[in-house]
Amino acid sequence: MSDIDTYDGGHDGGDVDYGHYEAGQEHGALDQLHQAHGSEHDAHSQFGVYENDHHAAEATNFAQGHHQEFDQPGVVHAESDDYTNYNHNASEDDHVFAAEGSQDSHQAEFGELDALSQRFDAAFAEGTQYHGGEGQYGVAAN
Repeated sequence: MSDIDTYDGGHDGGDVDYGHYEAGQEHGALDQLHQAHGSEHDAHSQFGVYENDHHAAEATNFAQGHHQEFDQPGVVHAESDDYTNYNHNASEDDHVFAAEGSQDSHQAEFGELDALSQRFDAAFAEGTQYHGGEGQYGVAAN
């Protein structure tokens, strides 16, 4: 920026002469940067097992007998037999198996970048002059 002031205080015959000039420049800049980054991860797991065993065994034994014998000396001999024999064996097996499962996974990531850049320039110039003698003044401005 520059300023030039001129002033003649009237030493050459009472004339007034005044001048003013100003000029300048401005420069500016704006830089802005925004960055963001994030991520997330989710996991879920669930599992269940059910198992059932059953075993049964049965054994039944039944025996019944009857024996009869009759003797008369020398003449008669009689004999009678009745028998019942019963065996029962049973076995039973049951097995139940159940499985249940679940698994989830989620992953997300993001990134963000914002940039702003601005430049500006400004220039100005201004000038003012006064001329005149006694009682007369003039103005010129640019």
